[in-house]
Amino acid sequence: MIQPDQLRELDPTEIAILFNENDTQDRQSTKKEIIQKYRDHLKSAAIMEDGETAYVLLGIENQTDVNYAMPVRNMLYDALQYVRQVSRIADVHRSQKGKAEHKNATGAEFISGFHKNDKLIPVITLVLFFNADEWDGPRSLMDMMEITNPTVRRLVGDYPIYLIDPRSLADDELKKFHSSLREVMGCIKYSNDKDKLAAFISHNPRMNMEVEAARVIEAINHVPIRLEKGAEQFDMCKAIEEMIEDGRQEGREETLMRINQLIIMLSKENRSEDIVKAAADREYQEQLLKEFNL
Repeated sequence: MIQPDQLRELDPTEIAILFNENDTQDRQSTKKEIIQKYRDHLKSAAIMEDGETAYVLLGIENQTDVNYAMPVRNMLYDALQYVRQVSRIADVHRSQKGKAEHKNATGAEFISGFHKNDKLIPVITLVLFFNADEWDGPRSLMDMMEITNPTVRRLVGDYPIYLIDPRSLADDELKKFHSSLREVMGCIKYSNDKDKLAAFISHNPRMNMEVEAARVIEAINHVPIRLEKGAEQFDMCKAIEEMIEDGRQEGREETLMRINQLIIMLSKENRSEDIVKAAADREYQEQLLKEFNL
């Protein structure tokens, strides 16, 4: 479990300066190639499990649409972060020049800039899919390849993405979220089913949420919200109930309009008996609506 107070925002810019293999000793006289990418978010996190703490860097990529190259994109972000860590560790070693630690470095450690006992901080990148549709893109690097040879497949390194997809989240999985992300993901998951959406919000006491979360639901679910100036919380439950009721009212008005059009068409054809029968028989009414393409 990750507690919010255990997260610390970091610079999401990933920069790598690429050198030739012999550039470690003299970086001033070599040509450099700079790669720069921007993550959506990067945080340091302390994860508690079984009484032990693990420190990781947590990258977040927000997607409203499927990115069919997501495994490569995440792999690049993560690789750049590891390159950055190696570079910083190498800088620390160079700053120790003349000291005992630096003098005791082996030739291999001196050339690589990274010592035998140096360690990297793990990088985990999560993809948050803010869309009610199914993620039909690749979930790993291997999914982007067509490898039929089992030997080649065994030798090629895979790189999975860690996807949080509202559509595939079960109800018990939604409950594992302890922030307003639970409500955001739930509203997206049920956005195409008003009855399930109504059930979700009616059984959820946490629909009074932060303004930022309410704005996300407004944009994705098309829920109009009216915020008072300076408000920090918003009752999304009331807003969604009003949206659902408005939709039902629109549906009733549309149905009434179709029936009125049917009556006019039947009258023009002198089919008064069908008008009476349709008023008493809902199934027959539907048949007539289909007959007149209404």
